[in-house]
Amino acid sequence: MSVLPDAVRNADSVLLSGPPMSGKYDLFTRLLADWVDEPVVISTGRTAEKVRADYESITGRDGDDVIVIDCVTHEQGDKRPDTPSTKYVASAGNLTDIGIKFTDIVESSAGKQRAVGVYSLSQLLMYWDPERIYQFTRVLTSQTSGEGWPFVGVLNSTAHDEQVVHTLHEPFEVVLETRVDGDDREFRVRGRVEQPSQWAPY
Repeated sequence: MSVLPDAVRNADSVLLSGPPMSGKYDLFTRLLADWVDEPVVISTGRTAEKVRADYESITGRDGDDVIVIDCVTHEQGDKRPDTPSTKYVASAGNLTDIGIKFTDIVESSAGKQRAVGVYSLSQLLMYWDPERIYQFTRVLTSQTSGEGWPFVGVLNSTAHDEQVVHTLHEPFEVVLETRVDGDDREFRVRGRVEQPSQWAPY
């Protein structure tokens, strides 16, 4: 049974937005596993090995089913070559390379149903201004939508001013907000027009 509401699982694109330690990574991973068996993760802060280990521990599924664009390993000096399931980018700041590797995955995934996640947009904002990341996100959401693949991005809401957060909400159909209330982690769902849902623990 998924902890995530239908409004999130049935969405074409979801932005997960909240402060640190509020469970964004956990929900991000669960959502990808809810959507498909073989998701794609664009990882700006974790190696491919770590992404797959986390996926297994959080979902109980086989981490080898995850395709990873790894923005970390080469930056750490480990210049290993691409494989069918792992593509390497020099750093999270190299948006052009991320786009090229993602297009490679799209082309090699003909006939497969995938879902795509970026963890995290906040890391990209350390390299680029919000307008550039907004455009990059628009391109990704357009590309995934064209394939019929759902898409999720993650944003640390306390790392950016309100205007940046609001701008990055725009390309997404649904925003899933997280928070910590006392000892509880909670989320609520915001659509484009309707009022947000009540906060719910998970």
